[in-house]
Amino acid sequence: MKSIITLPANSRALAFDGEPSGAELDAVEWEMPLILAEVDLLDAEIWMLDRPATELGGRRIRRARHRVLDERRNLTNRVGLAQSGGAA
Repeated sequence: MKSIITLPANSRALAFDGEPSGAELDAVEWEMPLILAEVDLLDAEIWMLDRPATELGGRRIRRARHRVLDERRNLTNRVGLAQSGGAA
């Protein structure tokens, strides 16, 4: 089968192997607490879709939202400390 697009031999597109770089993996690991909090919030919202609204469900969603906000704050503070180079 012939390729549709031909690229020059020195093209960086050929060097891409489809795997994330070390820096990308570090960024995902850095954001993992926020990602997990957002997954928990989504889980709580999905859980409420097929159930009648109850106080328990409302509390579960509120707790999940607060956890997302806390993790966003923590991530922002960690990024700020990393960029400033130390204690604030």
